[in-house]
Amino acid sequence: MIERFENPGARGLLCRFFVMVVWALMAAQTAFAQDVSSEERSRGFGGPDATLNRIESDSVSTDTPLKLNFLNSWYEWKDELQEEYGLAFGVEYNTTYLRSSDNQSGTDNDAAGGIFRFSGVWEAFGRGSTHPGHLSFLVERTDEYTDTGPSSFLGESLGYAGISNLPYNDEGWRLDVFPLVSPWTDFFNYAFSIGVGALDLASDPALGFAGGAWLTENVYTMAGFADENADGTDPLDGFDTFYNDREYFKHFEIGWTGASQEAFYLNNVHLTLWHADERDELGVEDGWGGVLSFNHTIGDKWLAFVRAGWAEDSGSLLERSVSIGGGYTPGGMATLGSGSQLGFGVNWGRPNDALLGPDLDDQYATEVYYRWQVAEEIAITPSAQLLIDPALNPDDDTLWVFGLRARLAF
Repeated sequence: MIERFENPGARGLLCRFFVMVVWALMAAQTAFAQDVSSEERSRGFGGPDATLNRIESDSVSTDTPLKLNFLNSWYEWKDELQEEYGLAFGVEYNTTYLRSSDNQSGTDNDAAGGIFRFSGVWEAFGRGSTHPGHLSFLVERTDEYTDTGPSSFLGESLGYAGISNLPYNDEGWRLDVFPLVSPWTDFFNYAFSIGVGALDLASDPALGFAGGAWLTENVYTMAGFADENADGTDPLDGFDTFYNDREYFKHFEIGWTGASQEAFYLNNVHLTLWHADERDELGVEDGWGGVLSFNHTIGDKWLAFVRAGWAEDSGSLLERSVSIGGGYTPGGMATLGSGSQLGFGVNWGRPNDALLGPDLDDQYATEVYYRWQVAEEIAITPSAQLLIDPALNPDDDTLWVFGLRARLAF
């Protein structure tokens, strides 16, 4: 650490960091004068897995078979901390195990990993208003318990051009932003997640800028860019790659919602366009693409979705992809992400020949999972995936993957 500060460029790096913090505070939404209830506060453009929304979801009271009443004093202390200082935080541990019906020669047929997460939101100003200015943070510790980690299991062991349990890797400590796409509570397979596998996303902890605005009561737009060379295990190095390498992932999104602005992701159709710069060091050429997504609630308990993505070149796993599916939430949409839930989906994908090579077969995937909310703090999620014609495995036409995930959140 001393050597880092003795570096002649360190002063400039710290200055840049200071400028970005000031910019973030200034760019935060200004506060209105009146006080409002927590139900009336805007949740911004973050989906269900944004830091603030995840903390709020974990605090929702649901009907569960087990009640851990001995934690009441813990929650009372957290409420007092938030009321007095505007600081809300959450602590959680997630673990997952995967096992396949078969595997490629010389590879493992199971994988396991775990992630500890500590996240928080501090309302820096405008506390109690409809649009408080706040700063968010998220720190993770990820570990692999087996030689092959869950995030690389489908590709390395099964020859499937895709990812399951995306965040479960062996990066150690790192910094970290649709309904039914949370890797903590929803589908295991990335094909049912953001971009349906046809999106060359930047790393989770990438440094970048983004903004959004409501154009009308129902139409919104968002845009931003992020560093494609970020390394979550060395966040300070991200300033160097951001300013010097200048290889960015850029995106623009426009969408319409038939729901309230606080729950705009439930009834929603939107188009996302993206472009990724060439990455010289990794040998990945530049590319672009788009994702079209439609989500719609049916009654108070059912949710249906259709997502289609396409990519030209770049580093996405798939160049064409379509996912169709839905979910059933027994406690209603108010408990989405925090109560018990059934999810199911089907995906068709065409591998990206720019990344994986030409003339690969199309592949298919289905998944069914059920999240059982044992207690408000504990969720158990079994999952079953059927992979058909995995593109990188000519020896197997079908493969089953069974998974089990546990989540503890306090």
